[in-house]
Amino acid sequence: MAQIKVFGYTDKISVKPGDELTFHIHADGTDKAMAQLVRLIHGDEHPSGPGFIEEEIASPLNGEWKVRKQYTQVGSFLTVDDPGQRLGQDGDFTLCAFIYPTLHGNGVRQALLGRWDIYKNEGFALWINQKGFLEFGVGDGEEVDYLAAEAPLIRNMWYFVAASYDRKSGKATLYQECVATRYNSLLSKVVPYDYRSHVRETFRFKPKNPKDLPFLIAGARDWHEVRGSFVAQNFNGKIDRHGMFDRVLTREELDGIRDTGKPPQSGIIAYWDTTAGYTDYGIGDEVRDIGPHGLHSKGYNRPVRAQTGFNWNGRNDSFRLAPQEYGGVEFHNDAVIDCKWEPTKSWTVPELKSGAYAMRLRAGDGKGLGEEYVVFFVRAKTPKARIAFLVPTASYLAYANEHLSFDAQMVQPISGQPPIVSEIDIELYQTKDFGLSTYDHHADDAGVCYSSYRRPILNMRPRSRLSSMGITWQFPADLSIIGWLEHLNYDYEVLTDEDLHVEGLAALKPYNLVINGSHPEYYSEEMLDATEDYIAEGGRLIYMGGNGYYWNIGFRPEEPWCMEVRKLDSGMRAWNARPGEHYLATNGQRSGLWKNLGRPPQKLTGVGFISQGFESARPYRRMPDSYHRRASWMFEGIEGEIIGDFGLAHEGAAGIEIDRYDLSLGTPPHTLIVAASGGHSDNYMLVCEEILYAYPGMTGTHDYRIRADITYFTAPHDGAVVSTGSIAFGQSLPFNNFDNNVSKLLKNIVDAFAKKGKLPGWAWTAEEKQWR
Repeated sequence: MAQIKVFGYTDKISVKPGDELTFHIHADGTDKAMAQLVRLIHGDEHPSGPGFIEEEIASPLNGEWKVRKQYTQVGSFLTVDDPGQRLGQDGDFTLCAFIYPTLHGNGVRQALLGRWDIYKNEGFALWINQKGFLEFGVGDGEEVDYLAAEAPLIRNMWYFVAASYDRKSGKATLYQECVATRYNSLLSKVVPYDYRSHVRETFRFKPKNPKDLPFLIAGARDWHEVRGSFVAQNFNGKIDRHGMFDRVLTREELDGIRDTGKPPQSGIIAYWDTTAGYTDYGIGDEVRDIGPHGLHSKGYNRPVRAQTGFNWNGRNDSFRLAPQEYGGVEFHNDAVIDCKWEPTKSWTVPELKSGAYAMRLRAGDGKGLGEEYVVFFVRAKTPKARIAFLVPTASYLAYANEHLSFDAQMVQPISGQPPIVSEIDIELYQTKDFGLSTYDHHADDAGVCYSSYRRPILNMRPRSRLSSMGITWQFPADLSIIGWLEHLNYDYEVLTDEDLHVEGLAALKPYNLVINGSHPEYYSEEMLDATEDYIAEGGRLIYMGGNGYYWNIGFRPEEPWCMEVRKLDSGMRAWNARPGEHYLATNGQRSGLWKNLGRPPQKLTGVGFISQGFESARPYRRMPDSYHRRASWMFEGIEGEIIGDFGLAHEGAAGIEIDRYDLSLGTPPHTLIVAASGGHSDNYMLVCEEILYAYPGMTGTHDYRIRADITYFTAPHDGAVVSTGSIAFGQSLPFNNFDNNVSKLLKNIVDAFAKKGKLPGWAWTAEEKQWR
């Protein structure tokens, strides 16, 4: 582990001149770092390309920054605003909850609900102990009394649990009943387990109940002399309806809650109905108290909503159809949505050329973990260029801080090589504070559905390489396209997915041409609608990637920095959402593939995902359509039929993830295939959404469908789309200092697309029908 480290993030990923931008920096082993504003031009250090290129920008921010160690609250939980201290009950009380534990019995206590101070051993709470048993505890600051259940809790099963305390007698009662149905839990009733436990004990002393002790759900308060108070002992699993009463509930009353989820009205201090407040357009972080005092709780680190509850019966698959069956709120002890570090510097963005920027920070020797690039994108205040480069920031979020090289069993088989990890990869893997990607699993093996940029993203840096595949990926790969635009002196401006999602068509309309990044995989409905409308109204698009327009994602309007996706039962995916949990809590839409929602990418771009392979890439060969006068202009100045038998990504322009033409999925019928790859290795396999029945031969050397197609079609009002169908395409541009036939092909297309008016070849037709 390095001794000097520096990491950071910004509060916004896209800004215009005049906007306020805040930098949040954390450092270990030093209290100062040298800052330099840079414009990023090329990010791949592959010897066949131009190398790393950045431009230092004069700025008042340049120079020495005071930095310090900052702390991240890791783990999701609920906090309760209780100004009247009603939950600080000094008399009798009962705690109760429906719970679905997913990771316990591993030597760590997990708090369920209550007012508990770990450091001082004060208060009361219901928790799961280190051995996996339900336990109720009280503390007076000196000692702790416990009452544990007799039967262990089984993972992935629904229970109703409760603890009552009679202050006068000191009697504590623990209640545990399984509420599994045929649908809601892991095990069925054929398993001969007795899940129940009902025990009682007299405690030796009464709990101390400090007024400043918070009531928490899925965590308990701890303290450290440097960082102060924080929440620890986070619960992993789901909690459905839960509450607190100012009396000891009878066994019959608890049985009634168990059977119906409805509390008795007498004695309620708070009862949080986790299904209250749902709308067709999503669920917020507030969990409503339906008791008399309105002690609503608030989620921290985005507990996952829209999850099935204790009473899910399998008939309805969405919280919009049966909200009363979707009371599960899911918690994870490794969730991070916002580091909430203190601001280090705030800056009003001056007039800058639109582009990709970073604050470069160097501490110590400025190498390895002593160097950080805090990346952001500057838009034009008033668009003037004809060309926009659309930065796929939603996809950057999806892959942010991925742990695939360490945890994913499929990585080495699909890449055909062992990962080559750096100290940065190891630091990321060992540090919980930076959070996970949507390609990772939480500690309890649930898939990660949220990702945000309000945390350091170690793979959204120039020069970063995907350790499992030995290539640049996402942002540093997209810098090859920016580097090409810079090298050929195009007047261009940048937009981000966030801008497209928030502003829709208005973000694209000022431009004649929009160029995608290498892998725009994650798209919201707003982004997809705007792109379709842009093309239909005469815009030109160059889809520069592979496996694009694939997953349906969501953002809350007030929090565009946090993305949600659910990986469902189709598509090339790292995890599967549980049955019934396929809809986005963010906006109420069904997630998964756009193809399965009736909007395959072929309808928009002409091509869609067909295969992936991470150990090799291939060239394209010109197809007969390329010689027709409608498209031959693209190949002017290019000799021979082979395009892109070189590149920075495995020495070919067609590879990594590839797309093909498919009329059955909505490819516009007048689309031309101007070039296609072939001869891919058997590490390229047919994507699973294309397979109805598996049989031998669905690999690159056998299946004709496994190819990358470069396609071209015209749209209404002189609109047009060219798709390259390959992630590797953009990484072939810098080869030989941008002097190659891939670069020439793209230049011919960009020069034509950036001009208003008719496109070359518009008057020619291969059939009687003239498509326009």
